[in-house]
Amino acid sequence: MKIHSIYVAGGIAALLLFGACTKQLKDDPTDPSVTAKDKLVANGIAGPDPDGVKLHDFLRANGPQYETYTVNLSQENASFTTRNGRKYTLSPNSLIRPDGSPAVGSITVTVKEISNAAAMIFADKPTATSTGAPLESFGEFFVAAKQGTAPLRLRKDSAVAVQVPAPKGANDRKIPMWYGDTSITITQSGFTYINQPITLSTTVSANKGMDWDPVTNPASAYALFDGTNGTLNFRLDSLIKWTNCDRLMSLPNPKTTVLAYFNSNYNPATSQSFVGEEPTMLYFKPTGINSIIKFYNTILTPPAGFEGFLSYQNAIPVGQSGTFLAISSIGGQFYAEQKTVTIGAPAAGTNYTTVTFNPAPVSAATLVALINSMNTK
Repeated sequence: MKIHSIYVAGGIAALLLFGACTKQLKDDPTDPSVTAKDKLVANGIAGPDPDGVKLHDFLRANGPQYETYTVNLSQENASFTTRNGRKYTLSPNSLIRPDGSPAVGSITVTVKEISNAAAMIFADKPTATSTGAPLESFGEFFVAAKQGTAPLRLRKDSAVAVQVPAPKGANDRKIPMWYGDTSITITQSGFTYINQPITLSTTVSANKGMDWDPVTNPASAYALFDGTNGTLNFRLDSLIKWTNCDRLMSLPNPKTTVLAYFNSNYNPATSQSFVGEEPTMLYFKPTGINSIIKFYNTILTPPAGFEGFLSYQNAIPVGQSGTFLAISSIGGQFYAEQKTVTIGAPAAGTNYTTVTFNPAPVSAATLVALINSMNTK
């Protein structure tokens, strides 16, 4: 969880800042942003856009789902294998209850896995570092455990061992692991109603939906490739946290900023929506690479026909081929456009490259098919 310190001179300003920073609703079972967002709505600060809610509910319903397994911790190295062939192993005494006592006997483990470009779009879990550098993904993983209704956590220095079939191209000796943040802590300094200084810390949503940062625990920092059986093997040393097995993409070409203009069917509520509830979204998949780059930043004060998004500044390589998928939800109708491009150099006298979109009406089935087709781009 990231920490940000911000000085706020007064309660009203603090509330406005809180509303501005909280722009996400995720479906993780323990995501604190749900509570934060509900409080904002209750105070009249912001409400979900109905078109955005419709779109994201639709995406989540058609994307990767949680899988639940029963494991007996009394067994030596208790394990289970998910539908995608990924094996999870827990050693005895590795999990503890809220009071610190070891969990014994049967427990329930919940897992969600994201393994391809389509799943990244459906789950709104693209791959980029907290500084915007794109990552080539070998899988994203979320694990939670409970015994009865009691949530469990890993004992210090314990971990869940994971073995996954190595995708094509994952024959590096080791691949870095990354933690994904879905929330941040805002530290607000201001004054009370009797003008006394006060500092408050509040958990709110990550403004991009997901930030990936390197795992710092040396024992869990890498997935190791086993050439004898073609697997990647790594440790999850924390539950209820997204973990990514990724390597930085090699992008040697000069970089440019890409501005994506929607000539039509852009929902203007996008710039005021929670991340995870935007009614218009734009994704880019580099050709032949298991990665999805989401364009988060909306263009401010655009004239008609120039609404849309822009990339991080100087982040997209000139000459990079790839496929965009633009999606909108307006008045209950879905719109989409898939466009394969090669990123061009900026025109003379400019510092950006443009791509234009005109999403057309699509059925729900067509939208699912378009998203699934991103796997082959």
